Amino acid sequence: MLTTSPHLHIRRPSPTTAEFTVTTRPQMTIPLRLLLALVFLTRLLLGTAVLLLLYSKWTQSPYATPLAVPPAHTPPPLLSTTTLLLNLKTLLATPLGLFLSNLASHTPVWALLPPCLAALYLCLHRVHTTESLLVLRGLGIQTSSTGGTVLTGTSTRFIPTEKICDVLINEAFRGFEVRYYLVVVVDGEEDLVVVFPRLLPGRKIVEAVWRGVRGCLCEGEKDGHEVKS
Repeated sequence: MLTTSPHLHIRRPSPTTAEFTVTTRPQMTIPLRLLLALVFLTRLLLGTAVLLLLYSKWTQSPYATPLAVPPAHTPPPLLSTTTLLLNLKTLLATPLGLFLSNLASHTPVWALLPPCLAALYLCLHRVHTTESLLVLRGLGIQTSSTGGTVLTGTSTRFIPTEKICDVLINEAFRGFEVRYYLVVVVDGEEDLVVVFPRLLPGRKIVEAVWRGVRGCLCEGEKDGHEVKS
């Protein structure tokens, strides 16, 4: 329900511009928005608990330095490390913090660290994957792909028109399955630029994008409109 199989959105704002977006994000309905909000809240609480557990383990180690408490008449700045550590100390005094501290004290580092890192990765992992190809006739094409986590951001690359030798559909075997993928042959580069490298959509989507790219680069379209498939 949170994701769908990769599907294509085509946007043509002008006869010389086309954007092809492949995404696993379903249509945003009200129930889906509420479910995504619940997932975000769950991830936030889980991530906070894991970080508090790791901090509790750190305070129990011999490498931790005692927290210097500032005088009451000179409180530390709001956005400072001292304020953050004081807030963490307050959280450790809560029932949840005491439970995590007890768990940390009875669990060795080698057994505690792997599940904590796995939980943090799940909290940061993107729910949806979106990749796009922007074609600008006379200028070039730009590929973009979202990262696997919210910390990696979006990677983009622009290829000028004079560097584009051809846009092709290649095929490769994945086990006993034939997969089709779109590539850009760049002048002066041995490696091909794979479009939609993370999602690798099916043949129908790849062929639709290939026809649209060739049409925009070479022939153009008559009208600017938006198409969804």
